[in-house]
Amino acid sequence: MKAEKELLKSYRKQSNRHVLVLETDLSFPNRCAFFHCSDLLRKAGNELAGIMNKNYKQLTRTKKYKKLLELYGKAEKKEKKNIALQLNDMQKQYNVTWDFCRKSMIPIGKKYGIESIFALTRAEDVWRGLEKCLYQEGKRLHFSKRGDLPCIRAKQMNRGIVISNVDNKLRFKFNGIQFGILIKDRFEREEVEAILHYLNNADEIDSKAANGFCENTYRPCYASIVCKNIRGKLRVYVHITVEGSTKPKYDRYGNKKHRLGKGIVGCDIGTQTIAYTSDMEVGLKNLAERGSSISKNERRERLLYRAMDRSRRANNPDNYNEDGTIRKGRKKWINSNRYRKLRKKHKELCRVNAINRHLSIHEDINHIRSLGDVFVTEVKNAKKLQKRDKNGKKRFGKSIKNRCCGYFQQQAEYKFKTYIEVSNEYRASQYDHTADEYIKKKLSQRMYKLGDGTIVQRDWYSSYLLYCIDLETGKIDKNKCINLFKEQYAKEKDIIEKIKKNRIKVLNSGIRIS
Repeated sequence: MKAEKELLKSYRKQSNRHVLVLETDLSFPNRCAFFHCSDLLRKAGNELAGIMNKNYKQLTRTKKYKKLLELYGKAEKKEKKNIALQLNDMQKQYNVTWDFCRKSMIPIGKKYGIESIFALTRAEDVWRGLEKCLYQEGKRLHFSKRGDLPCIRAKQMNRGIVISNVDNKLRFKFNGIQFGILIKDRFEREEVEAILHYLNNADEIDSKAANGFCENTYRPCYASIVCKNIRGKLRVYVHITVEGSTKPKYDRYGNKKHRLGKGIVGCDIGTQTIAYTSDMEVGLKNLAERGSSISKNERRERLLYRAMDRSRRANNPDNYNEDGTIRKGRKKWINSNRYRKLRKKHKELCRVNAINRHLSIHEDINHIRSLGDVFVTEVKNAKKLQKRDKNGKKRFGKSIKNRCCGYFQQQAEYKFKTYIEVSNEYRASQYDHTADEYIKKKLSQRMYKLGDGTIVQRDWYSSYLLYCIDLETGKIDKNKCINLFKEQYAKEKDIIEKIKKNRIKVLNSGIRIS
C-alpha cells in the first residue's frame, strides 16, 4: 500500500493539468454573497501587501543589502552560495519571508471573517508578487483597486469549496451555499461526465494510475470561484483544476477541431505581427486580431480614456499642476456622473478586447500546431522591448499591451511537442542565403532585396530561415535554404497577393494596398 501511495504521488506530480471553466446556477442573492467575499479577500490582500511592502522597502534601503546584491551579480558560483545565505539572513531579520507573510495573514483573515484556507491562498498570491521583487525584475508590490475581484480559491478538493457527486450531478458547497453548474456544449458535458466517473470510482482509477494503466484520471484537484461583471450583470464562474489532458473538441459535423501536425514550423514573432513557414503553408498576419479590426477598438479605447481624462481634469482642477501633471500628496477626487458612465463603457470595452485577444491567440496557435510539432523561433523578451531607449524615447509598450506577443510565445511553448529558441548567433533577420553572408538592415526596411535580386518580405524571410534549421547543430541549414526556397517563395507571393486583393492591413509589413 505504501509503495502504491508513493507511485500515485509521483504520478500526480508528473501528470498534466487543465482548467475547466463553467458558469454556476446561483441565485442573485448568493451571487452577491460571492462578490462580497471576493471583495473582502481583496481588502485583506491589500492590507497584507502593505505590511510586506513596508518591510521590503526597509530591507532594500540598507547599504549592506545593496552591496550584497551587487556582489552576488559579480561573484563566481562558489562565492554565490555564501552571499545567498547572507541575503537570506537579512530577509529573516527584516521579516521578508513566507513564514512571516503567512502568519501575518491569520489576524487579518479573522478581522475580515475569511476562512483560513482562502486567507492562506491569498497570502500565497501576495508572496508570489514579493518573490518577483526579490528574485526577478519586480520593483514593488501592487495593490488591487476597487472593482478588481480576486478569485476565491482553496487548493484542496474537500476544504473551502467542496466538490461532490449528488444524484450523478456535479455539485459544490461553499459556506453553506450549495450550487450546481450550467452545461452549454458537448465539450463541457464530456468533461463533467469524466469528473463524475472519477468521483464514483476514485480508488479503482487511482490504483490504475499508480500502476501505469491510466493516462488521464480526470480527478478534480480543487475549484476556484471567479466573479465577473459582464454588461452590468453579476456572473459567477467555477474554475475546476482537473488532472489529465483535455477532452478533444468537435465541430458541428463531428470532426475534431484541433488536429496535431508533424514537421518544423519556423515563426518570426514581432511586436504586432507573426510570420510563419511550414511544409504545408506560409502565413503573415496581425497578432491578436479576430473579427473586426482590432485597431478600431484600440482607437475607441483611447478616445474614451481621453474623454474620461478631460472630465476628471474639469472637476478636479486643484489636483493638477500648471504644466498638467498630477499634484503630489493626498488628494480628494470628485467624479461626475458623466465620468462614471464613461468609465463603465471603457471598462466593458477593455474586457471585450481582452477576451478577443485571448481567443485570437489560441486560434492562431491551434492552427499553427496543426501544421507541425516542432516550433522554432527567436529569443524574445517583451519587458526589454517595453523599456525606453537611451534617449528616453518610448518603444513598443502599447504594441505589446495590445498584441500580447509574450503570451503568444508562452502558449506556443506549452502546446508544441518540441519548442526551440535559437541562439543570438543565428541572426535570422540578417542572413542572406543567396550571398551566404550576414547583412545588417534598418528596422524600417520591411521589404528586402536578396543578393540575386529577389524581393522578399522581411518577417516572412526570417520565418523561412528559422524553418531551415539544422536540428542537430541548431544552426541554419544552407542546403535546405537553397533547395526549398523556390517552393516556399511561391507560397509567399500567393499570400501577399491575397493580402492585397482582400485589402487586409498587415501592420509594419511594407505591403502597400492600392
